Amino acid sequence: MDRKYQAELERLAQSDMLRSLKVTRAEGTYIYMDGRRMLNLSSNDYLGIATRGDLAQEVEAELHRLGGAGSTSSRLMTGNYEEYQRLEDLLAERFAREAALVFGSGYHMNVGIVPALADSSTIILADRLVHASMIDGIRLSSCRFERFRHNDLAHLERLLNKYTEAERIIVMVESVYSMDGDCADLKGLVALKERYPSVMLYVDEAHAIGVFGDTGLGLAEATGTIQQIDLLLGTFGKALAGMGGYLICSDVVKRYLVNRCRSLIFSTALPPLTIAYDRLAFEALPRYTVERQRLKASSEHLRQRLGEWGLQTPSQTHIIPIVIGGAQQTVQLAERLQALGYYALAVRPPTVPERSCRLRLSLTAEIDLADFERDFAPLVAELVATQHQ
Repeated sequence: MDRKYQAELERLAQSDMLRSLKVTRAEGTYIYMDGRRMLNLSSNDYLGIATRGDLAQEVEAELHRLGGAGSTSSRLMTGNYEEYQRLEDLLAERFAREAALVFGSGYHMNVGIVPALADSSTIILADRLVHASMIDGIRLSSCRFERFRHNDLAHLERLLNKYTEAERIIVMVESVYSMDGDCADLKGLVALKERYPSVMLYVDEAHAIGVFGDTGLGLAEATGTIQQIDLLLGTFGKALAGMGGYLICSDVVKRYLVNRCRSLIFSTALPPLTIAYDRLAFEALPRYTVERQRLKASSEHLRQRLGEWGLQTPSQTHIIPIVIGGAQQTVQLAERLQALGYYALAVRPPTVPERSCRLRLSLTAEIDLADFERDFAPLVAELVATQHQ
């Protein structure tokens, strides 16, 4: 039986598509792997909270207060500890919305919500570049769906007009796209939603929470659209350096999901200490103004430098992809960077479409890019020369 799987693994290796798990150790902004010390350009610790260990003393105090570490059951059995209520109340208060619901991870959230809310009469319209977890949730819902061209609201509106008789249409986007680093037009999406009463707007802020907005509540805060987004999702596992996902919604939707969302009902709850940490990190978000500004400045600077070197990137944010094309060339460039002491990953299908393999640079507020710019410039010159041959 294993021969079939082994043959597929060999095929992946021959096409430079094979993935493997590697043991890593973090030390500040550096990562240790295979005996190398490299500047970590692949981290989601956008504000540097994990890098600096900001909340270590507070977490230690919570550990003494809470005692045990395990949750022992699902939330609907005995796992709905007081810490969940405190965190969800805080989320609802900060976002000034009726309710919040915490999930075990962003993946649990995206694969569970749509199948619970959708039925056979529901139409789903999703941006072509939404995350794999959102696509998996759509597929599990078994309802009709179409994908509109990336960030193309005119195309989305044509599809909305196609389904004017639909009782419910769920429009799904990310506020910051994880592979292209560009942003959704949330104001434009809200304007469309207000013209089409059957639309529910579903926005995943996984890569925006903590980074955007005066108090770090994401791109929805920065664009003044929090109140108009029906389903506003985010994660604790990136800028907040925690674990889990959250949904901001109406009280009715929350109570419905508690009864119908399988990824919530049939999953073990997060441990109370994890939830306590998430609350501490979320409470602290407003005070990270300097880190947000520093991250914004370094991201803008690197995007500008790439343009000066002749490389174009779709990025508008701290996620900066350099699209190479083929897998082999992308892997080779990533390996050369790693040999120079910079950990930047080659992103290949199925994460991105065929012939759009890329280096994905993920910046944090703590990274100093001076050495990287010096060492990367010669590689860029080679790359640009190759692309123009």
